[in-house]
Amino acid sequence: MEKKVSVKRNAVELLEKQLKNRAKKEAFGYIVMGSSTDAYLHFEEEYQLTRQLLQVILKYKFPVHIITKSSLVLRDLDLLHEIGEHAILPENLKGKLKHKTIITFSFSTTDAKIGKIFEPGAPAPSERLEALKFCTKNNFTTGVSLMPLLPFISDRGEHLVEMFEAFKAVGANYILPATITLFGLGKADSKTLVFEAVKKHYPDLLEKYHQFFGNSHEMPPYYRDAFYKKMQELSLEYDLPLRIIP
Repeated sequence: MEKKVSVKRNAVELLEKQLKNRAKKEAFGYIVMGSSTDAYLHFEEEYQLTRQLLQVILKYKFPVHIITKSSLVLRDLDLLHEIGEHAILPENLKGKLKHKTIITFSFSTTDAKIGKIFEPGAPAPSERLEALKFCTKNNFTTGVSLMPLLPFISDRGEHLVEMFEAFKAVGANYILPATITLFGLGKADSKTLVFEAVKKHYPDLLEKYHQFFGNSHEMPPYYRDAFYKKMQELSLEYDLPLRIIP
């Protein structure tokens, strides 16, 4: 995605049609932008499709949840503020959420060197931390998507502590952690790309990655259980909930 991406040029028209119909039925709900592909890839600076989509979302009064690795989201805080003022929450969330705009910044690490290897093209973790801090200071519900954490690289105990300390310092409201899943053997598939990066930068870990991911897309249950137990401990220690809704 750093070099090539398909642009859905008719996205604004399609969203307008869908939201118009849903608004007539009062079928309001959060629109999540960035759950599969970041809404603020660098192409957005030129195309401004995400900004146009936000204008449609504002028009029909839908709440929105942005998930991004990019500080470019700061460009659109004016629209996100208006959405927060005018959006209509679905009935099951009324009284549970204070804000109708949620901004989540995605991290797999706060280490610049690790980030450069596994998040090529993305703004540095320090830049994302500053953007997160700016959003919290401007009264947005803002937190962290701490995923995917990289086994034996960014899931080390001391690194997890450093990350929680960093997120607490900039005022994050929540942390959503998850272990990594790797799929596919094609040239551009996640398993292939991660294995290549590990081979180049962490060759001593390559055998472990083959052991765990050779015939699976995720780490074994005992690892995942230990991981979420550690997340719960850090959540309590730093008073950072592992969910958006209290």
